[in-house]
Amino acid sequence: MTIAEGYLQELQREVVSARKMLARVPLERADWKPHEKSMTIGRLAGHLAESFDWVTITLLRDELDFTNFTYVPFAPATTEELLTHFDESFKSSMGTLATCTDEQMSKSITWRNGATVFFTKPRAEIMRELNMNHFIHHRAQLGVYLRLLDVPVPSCYGPTADEQ
Repeated sequence: MTIAEGYLQELQREVVSARKMLARVPLERADWKPHEKSMTIGRLAGHLAESFDWVTITLLRDELDFTNFTYVPFAPATTEELLTHFDESFKSSMGTLATCTDEQMSKSITWRNGATVFFTKPRAEIMRELNMNHFIHHRAQLGVYLRLLDVPVPSCYGPTADEQ
């Protein structure tokens, strides 16, 4: 099994529960947040939905310089828009990932802001840290947000209190 195939299998499992959570986000309360330092639920949902866009960036670039990169956060207006972006981003990034060889996954990418280098790491490491772990982290945050809003939390790795 190649490095990319391992990530593909894992992401295909992880995306199922994330999609269920995104489907339950009450976007009519998009500005709600649990604490003044927290993201709003709308921003968190948008960030989770756009997370696979970063997989493609990681895999297709040798460098990401934020001085030459325009980032516009995804801000869904409807649940349909949220899920459509999530599905399309996932499908596109998995197509890109499926073509990666171990050699490509071992090649480094540099993230910088002009002269300030944040890091230079192999793509496989970035896939784990900034794509996979980051995605799972925000999915878990979203589960907490849903719980605090008394929205039934779907299962992830086993049943939740709402599904027993």
